[in-house]
Amino acid sequence: MTVAIVGAGPYGLSLAAHLRQLGMSARVFGEPLESWRRHMPIGMLLKSRPDASSIAAPRPGFTLACFQRARGERPLTGDQPVPLELFVAYGRWFAERLVPDVERERVTGIEPAGHGFVLARDGGPDLAVDAVVLATGLAAHRYVPAVLEHLGDDLVSHPAQRPDLAELGADRDIVVIGSGQSALESAALLHEGGAARVRVFGRAEHIRFAAPPRARRLTPDSPLGAGWTIAAAARGPAAFRLLPACVRVDLARRILGPSAAWWLRDRLDGRVPVRDAQTVTRARREPDGRARMWLRDRTGYQREVHADHVLAATGYRVDLAALGFLTPSVRRRIATVGGLPALDASFETTVPGLYVTGPPAAATFGPALRFVHGADFASRRLAAVLAARFRG
Repeated sequence: MTVAIVGAGPYGLSLAAHLRQLGMSARVFGEPLESWRRHMPIGMLLKSRPDASSIAAPRPGFTLACFQRARGERPLTGDQPVPLELFVAYGRWFAERLVPDVERERVTGIEPAGHGFVLARDGGPDLAVDAVVLATGLAAHRYVPAVLEHLGDDLVSHPAQRPDLAELGADRDIVVIGSGQSALESAALLHEGGAARVRVFGRAEHIRFAAPPRARRLTPDSPLGAGWTIAAAARGPAAFRLLPACVRVDLARRILGPSAAWWLRDRLDGRVPVRDAQTVTRARREPDGRARMWLRDRTGYQREVHADHVLAATGYRVDLAALGFLTPSVRRRIATVGGLPALDASFETTVPGLYVTGPPAAATFGPALRFVHGADFASRRLAAVLAARFRG
């Protein structure tokens, strides 16, 4: 039997490596680490620390530290930030060694056929497979609030559309909307890149930074951070699924929710104004080509803000309609919970033979699935399920 994996990011590559270790035929479609290369800001540092930034492999020798040693570097340790460029190079090294035949083609259609599926793709004939795993990540699901979206692409953009923030231009007035890592790191990069003025307005009641290493000694630690709930989420994806659906959706949103790495604070304090509890209520394009916005704070006070450009670091919202290769008839058959695909204990959707791994699985298995670290659990479980189901 053949499993088709759509997406060649950390989750897709990890699953393919695990399947092949079990003697299964897995075909992976996509460009290795494409979203990381094309939709993450140049100069970005991963929020995950080094011991949570390795792509899960079925056997030893393929961690981030192994990659660094292979090219003569001292591995990052502790809370040292992982540069984006290092992680992308590592991901491609992982692919070359464990999944060297990634098919750099775009899947354009997925249709059920008999007991499996038929995949349409650019550059090749239709392909019949027994099962399909969606490992497409979040790049297609970027979210810009409607109140901003109508300003136009020249005035508002999402960080996923601006990997090179320098393209926004030096000596410009940039407003960043958002409360999490993406918003605050983008603001730091813009300031350091020469923007004339950078301001951050976050909707969250309080802008949160992770505790620095010295402040974590009294709480449980985990690869995703310190704290009782974070440690439980990192170590118990299988148990997380047993919670009621409404509880899972709420916890997946709140645990490891919008916050910034501890090392970002020094890059912002005294350099970039950051205001919390700010909601954009109205926005319009001015005759001079600038953006004008009205923001309301927690007291009801409303202020006007003008900017040359608005960076909407407002996160992602999974919308199956954004996956154009899924036909409407297939999408209608996929049940959702909190907007995310409803999955069983095997990562299977309500369409038999169609599976989902990675961040869209967070509403079922918890927030650990939003991070590279979650691929260890996801790949081991899903590979074992597929091997038992199609080889048994």
